[in-house]
Amino acid sequence: MHIAIPVFLCAVAVLTAACDKNVYYTVQQDVDETGWDMNDRLEFDVDVEDTLQLFDFYVDVRNSVHFPKANVFFFINTTFPDGSVAYDTLECPLADVEGHWYGRRTGRYVDSRFVFRRHVIFPRTGNYHFEVAHGMRDTCVVGLKSVGLRIEKFGPGMKK
Repeated sequence: MHIAIPVFLCAVAVLTAACDKNVYYTVQQDVDETGWDMNDRLEFDVDVEDTLQLFDFYVDVRNSVHFPKANVFFFINTTFPDGSVAYDTLECPLADVEGHWYGRRTGRYVDSRFVFRRHVIFPRTGNYHFEVAHGMRDTCVVGLKSVGLRIEKFGPGMKK
């Protein structure tokens, strides 16, 4: 019986890794669910060595079912290895006009994934620094649990 548990855990790990073989980078960061200030930024660092591979970028959002808005906006700043910066705004619709959540609900949270950029090639190797802040009118947003950055490889033979 003791041998079966490690074998089962190894099988689960292998199957999970096989399902996400096109994931290049994925990090989820918690925010203060009782109030995320507009000046508090989440930071993600991605080291890039391949300037030929195409990538798709996603933003993952986990919100409380008590989140009072139907959408959330994010300001995303990308600092390239040469120091140049790109500024983007992303709108993420979370619910329809009747308040039904679009994402997958599990208990008191809803998980959603939004396309940020598709078919992107990193122009140079090095570290790419991403900063994410909420772009809502309220200076403090209540009800968001976490925000993540996910980058997947795109191309022939990649699972979509």
